[in-house]
Amino acid sequence: MSNTNSNSFNAVIVDGCRIPFLRSGTNYNDMMAYDLGRMAIKGLLARNPVDPKDIDRVIMGTVIQEVKTSNVARESALGAGIPNTVPAFTSTMACISSNQAIASGVDLIRTGQARIILAGGTETMSDIPVRFRKKFRQKVLEARKYKKPTDFLKFFKGLGFKDLLPELPAITEFSTGEVMGESADRMSARFGISRIDQDEYAMRSHHLAAKATEEGLLKEELIPAKLPPKFEVVKQDNGFRDDTSMEKLGKLRPAFIKPHGTVTAGNSSFLTDGASACFIMEEQTALELGLKPKAYLREYNFVSQDPGEELLLGPAYAIPKVLDSMGLNLKDMDVVELHEAFAGQVLSVLAALDSDSFAKENLNRDTKVGTIDMDKLNTLGGSLSLGHPFGATGVRLVTTAANRLIREDGKYALVSACAAGGQGHAIVLERYEG
Repeated sequence: MSNTNSNSFNAVIVDGCRIPFLRSGTNYNDMMAYDLGRMAIKGLLARNPVDPKDIDRVIMGTVIQEVKTSNVARESALGAGIPNTVPAFTSTMACISSNQAIASGVDLIRTGQARIILAGGTETMSDIPVRFRKKFRQKVLEARKYKKPTDFLKFFKGLGFKDLLPELPAITEFSTGEVMGESADRMSARFGISRIDQDEYAMRSHHLAAKATEEGLLKEELIPAKLPPKFEVVKQDNGFRDDTSMEKLGKLRPAFIKPHGTVTAGNSSFLTDGASACFIMEEQTALELGLKPKAYLREYNFVSQDPGEELLLGPAYAIPKVLDSMGLNLKDMDVVELHEAFAGQVLSVLAALDSDSFAKENLNRDTKVGTIDMDKLNTLGGSLSLGHPFGATGVRLVTTAANRLIREDGKYALVSACAAGGQGHAIVLERYEG
């Protein structure tokens, strides 16, 4: 995406928040993705002096859609009290769905089509849509044409026992038939990432998330979730393990490639429920409302690779591309937030960026992209420990990066993420100094 220097309008992030990210099957077990999205939007509205009717668009990411709320952005917006005159649409791009929501909002602002965008994402894995198998579904549709009661006698003709079993949403890549964990295992082997390396990184993520929670460093992005019917209040994430140790992680068996794989449940992100929301505005509009932006949303891009061989390597392609477009390098980045689908995936991306051979063979560069300073990377924990609601993680990453820029007195932040289908995303934020 082109820099904003040649455009009339600058896009800024003013504020972002999220409800606590919770392990699926826990406190949000009885709630729809719509409910989670509604809470995130209401929380954002409650802490910003923005008249809901002045919002130009609501854009939310989601991945596994509930058929009752296929445009969950619209339903969540209405449920949160946003007027029905405000258009809303939902984006689906796997783990970078809310990254796309932000990017779409930025484009609308840069082109003068909008001044205020509410971008977010929502996901529940506690209540995924389970359907009947295709043959049974065809019978149900056929039954709509039955004219008399005796016609129903032929309903079960040709159906076998397996046709009556429920069908869960596929966890495999449609194009390859391979689950993401298998790809993470093979990629870790390709870049020489050991089981110990992965467990150590996972432990780091959990310990940093626990520390950040204890020290209140996540309070700025967290809003409490009030759960009906008794309106129990949930104030913090419940996925991180402050007692995680190498000994405990070492006892876990390979989860995907058995018996010699290195990816386990302990060094993988877990199924998560949650939602996030942020305000993206045209710079002058934010100032007129008396709001100080946190950061400019500068260059961004989306990339795609072979989902068979490089399913999770998106950031290794997106990061150099976005840095080159701004004339910057990794050393210029004061804050780095990288999505953690698997510890092996993160470490493989870091290895690829720090590899001359990868740069020459895959990026058409003479030298490697460089090394990411671990003291700048995911210092408050990441998806491995905080959780990963597929449609909501992107806004969390950008919100966290913007807050860290201010807290840590930095200038530039880099956010990047991989996604199913062999896709990836990267964006650079510049701290607002106005």
